[in-house]
Amino acid sequence: MRYSSGGWARLVRVCAGVALGTVLAATAVAQDGAGKADMQSKKEALGGLFDERDATNKDAAATQKRIDATSDETDDLLAKYRTALKQTDAIRVYNSQMRELIASQDAELASLQSQLDQVEIVGRNVMPLMAKMVDAYESLVSLDIPFLLEERNERVADLRVLMKRSDVTSAEKYRRIMEAYQIENEYGRTIEAYRSTLDLGGREVTVDFLRFGRIALVYQTPDGTESGVWNQKSRSWDALDSGYRNSIREGLRIARKQAAPDLIRLPLPAAEAGAS
Repeated sequence: MRYSSGGWARLVRVCAGVALGTVLAATAVAQDGAGKADMQSKKEALGGLFDERDATNKDAAATQKRIDATSDETDDLLAKYRTALKQTDAIRVYNSQMRELIASQDAELASLQSQLDQVEIVGRNVMPLMAKMVDAYESLVSLDIPFLLEERNERVADLRVLMKRSDVTSAEKYRRIMEAYQIENEYGRTIEAYRSTLDLGGREVTVDFLRFGRIALVYQTPDGTESGVWNQKSRSWDALDSGYRNSIREGLRIARKQAAPDLIRLPLPAAEAGAS
């Protein structure tokens, strides 16, 4: 085949174009491979950065948790410290009050001990006094008009026994003695009727006694046939005539609350003239 000069020129241009295309294609392929390799390298580099960022974030989150926990612990310790300060102040005030209370109690104990010492001294003086009071009480009963003699003598005997007991305090002994005196004091302003026996000339006779305070003590037999009055001066019984029978019977009814209070006629000792 023969080509003209124009044909050769076109052929040369075609071949040159093909060669250039091939070179460009090869260059493109080479560039494309290099680009992929570069992208992979960049991707791997970015992946490392992402992993490092994630690890850093995780470390930061853990650190923040530790910081929060430390902060909470610090707040809790601070609250406990403030509570402890308040308790310390309260204990300080309480201890101050206790010291004052203890000092007051010590002073009171000292005072009580002093009083106890005085009680022992007073007790040594009171015992003889109480013994004299019992003696005086016994004399009172024996010298008084003879009413309720059994009861009153029994009270004297009980006081005698009481004074010898070591298990009874001096205060209790004194109280019982004063109680006996109070009973005797009440006798002086009351009226009373009671039944008992009386020795009349060697005869044991059942009689009703009528007591007007300590002014008069009379008796009457239940049938009203015999009446008498106690003569304190002669310390004996004087017989009464029948003129007092109804008065004594009425007085007995009044004393027993069987009749309303009223004026009655009774034999009373005559008043003695005063010394000039």
